[in-house]
Amino acid sequence: MEHFRSFADVWVVAPDRERSAISQALSLHFPLRITDLGEQVFALDGTPTDCVYVAMNHLLPRRPDLVVSGINHGPNLGNDVLYSGTVGAAMEGALSGVPAIAVSLCLPDNVNERKDSYFDSAAEFAGGLAQQVIESPMAPGVVLNVNVPNHGTSPKGVKLCRLGYTDWSGSVKALTDPRGKPYYWIGGERLGRDNITDSDNNAIIEGYISVTPLHYDLTDYRSFEKFRDLSIPGFETQNDTLGDQPLDRPKNPRFATRLKSV
Repeated sequence: MEHFRSFADVWVVAPDRERSAISQALSLHFPLRITDLGEQVFALDGTPTDCVYVAMNHLLPRRPDLVVSGINHGPNLGNDVLYSGTVGAAMEGALSGVPAIAVSLCLPDNVNERKDSYFDSAAEFAGGLAQQVIESPMAPGVVLNVNVPNHGTSPKGVKLCRLGYTDWSGSVKALTDPRGKPYYWIGGERLGRDNITDSDNNAIIEGYISVTPLHYDLTDYRSFEKFRDLSIPGFETQNDTLGDQPLDRPKNPRFATRLKSV
């Protein structure tokens, strides 16, 4: 947090346990409990998205200037972002009209020990990026998805990237527990490099920090023209004014007034 406290009033609200691959889930069917761990530091027994939601709507005295999610212990590259709790938490901030950054350190899955030098590099970059985003705000709804390599040396630099394709080899392992009952373990080996130009996957393999702008609007504008030709008997296709480019998005008016502090 020292990389942020030099220029920001930092609040930390984090899950109290591992919450990988939980995407942007909200806990709607059971109560949440908050543990106060010190000055402006809290643990929540919920999802990463719960943490952002509870922080902004209950704990913080005012609208935050920025949401930073992470540093995640492992990569969030390519289609990982659809499953990622780290990205989900940042996207919750974006949905509420707050600029957001998701930060992940690309440690391999079989490395459990903490690598301080790797995390320090990721934190230093995240702090510099956060300061720049605060000084020069992004468009509404944008999340910057950041991945930092773990090559053991300083990153070669920074690359602006598009999302790549992360192939986990589609593995489901069938195993047997000590009582003879079958159970299943989802997930295989990450295959790494893809054939997509300027992808985040390739940037990480080459030793660069990848920065990919994301948005909660998942509309595929490239497909408008194709699907205007839909012809289904009994269902008339209506004319639209969608064009073929993303539309300007108005700012979320939700935070026009001061948030309630309890």
